[in-house]
Amino acid sequence: MTEIIKPNCGARLDRLPDSKWHWSMFGMVAFGLLVCWSNAIGGLVLAQLKELGWTDNSISATFVSLTTAGMFLGALLGGIIGDKIGRRNSFLLYETIHIIAMVAGAFAPNMTFLIVCRFFMGFGLGALLVTLFAGFTEYMPAHNRGTWSSRVSFIGNWSYPLCSLIAMGITALVSTELNWRIQFIIPSLLSAVAALIAYQKFPESPRWLETKGRYEEAEKIMSAIETNIERENNIKLAPPDIVNEGNKETPIPYAALFHGELARRVVLGSMVLIAMNVVQYTLINWLPTIFMTQGINLKDSIVLNTMSMFGAPTGIFIAMLIMDRIPRKVMGVGLLLVIAVLGYIYSLQTSMTMISIMGFFLIIFVYMFVCYASAVYVPEIWPTAAKLRGSGLANAVGRVSGIIAPYAVASLLGSAGVTGVFMLLSGVSVIVAISIATIGIETRGASVEQIGGSSNALEK
Repeated sequence: MTEIIKPNCGARLDRLPDSKWHWSMFGMVAFGLLVCWSNAIGGLVLAQLKELGWTDNSISATFVSLTTAGMFLGALLGGIIGDKIGRRNSFLLYETIHIIAMVAGAFAPNMTFLIVCRFFMGFGLGALLVTLFAGFTEYMPAHNRGTWSSRVSFIGNWSYPLCSLIAMGITALVSTELNWRIQFIIPSLLSAVAALIAYQKFPESPRWLETKGRYEEAEKIMSAIETNIERENNIKLAPPDIVNEGNKETPIPYAALFHGELARRVVLGSMVLIAMNVVQYTLINWLPTIFMTQGINLKDSIVLNTMSMFGAPTGIFIAMLIMDRIPRKVMGVGLLLVIAVLGYIYSLQTSMTMISIMGFFLIIFVYMFVCYASAVYVPEIWPTAAKLRGSGLANAVGRVSGIIAPYAVASLLGSAGVTGVFMLLSGVSVIVAISIATIGIETRGASVEQIGGSSNALEK
């Protein structure tokens, strides 16, 4: 009987030096994230649709909530499907759903049709984000995994200022009716390019293949990676330091996410993502409308929104530089407390100059936390065998807040004004900071296998 040799992909991946292969994986994931900006244009599209008479605050809340509902379902089902069919197939499937929904939305004849399309955009995007962020952690080495994940977040979040610049640039060239439609067409075309590149170049995760007992496939991919790196650097790789059995072929049932250590991680991940969703998506979808509520016209609100959103890549760039230098728990708590204080101060500003300056710095810290939450901390707290399901469930629970929050924001804008909205954001930030401090786990520098542990230990 032939002995089955486990490839021990985790230990082998963790001892690899940075290489062209790592940069290739980074490039494909980062580009996929950069061009899937259907969610980033939500606020800009709503502001233009409001000028056209298609929407009001109530309809806008439905538009935002159903987008988030789609992302909720996409994260939940996408994670389940993704752990079954693999990282590569998931990337291609969810990218296709997202592209089709964006193209359909661009040709929407009315607001109802567009809202339905937004639901399916949300589904594709929610599943895609879980796959790209969580799946990416399986390819990168433990010692700088946070830095690599921050890099893809840095590139991906340039979508926000980029789509704002496009909207601002075409405003003077086309009608408002055509403007918002073009904003859906551009990312759909670019996403098609990302999908084609992934189809040709994106490998399946060796770690995932190993958990499925597909050792021969895992070994083939792993050996090719190692051979290319040895040839590229003219070195002979040292044998891997296998400190545990890690990626054994031990299935983790979905029910395991609801008790024991994995349940704790679901609560932790959900709380972190609740803060991210409430703060980030409120600003993305409502900032232009908030400006207009303060008496700023549409043209100036788009300019202010664009200026503020340049804080997004700035914040993520800063996070990238420090991510693997600061303990994860310390970083999460610190960022949320800064956001809580700065958000309240921002809400008190009235001049265009102070709104733009304070908004820029607020967005910097918000997107440092977005990078921390969505690209690094939540994706890395799961074992490989349940990575997309765990991350997907946490994302889904976290997005429930995004379904409810738009109605709270719409109500607060009318009753308590801008200050009331930012008091809500500050309150959520403080509560989640306390949660990270009390039930958070430390993951900086630990391997995927060390973080995940054995399925038996996790289920106790």
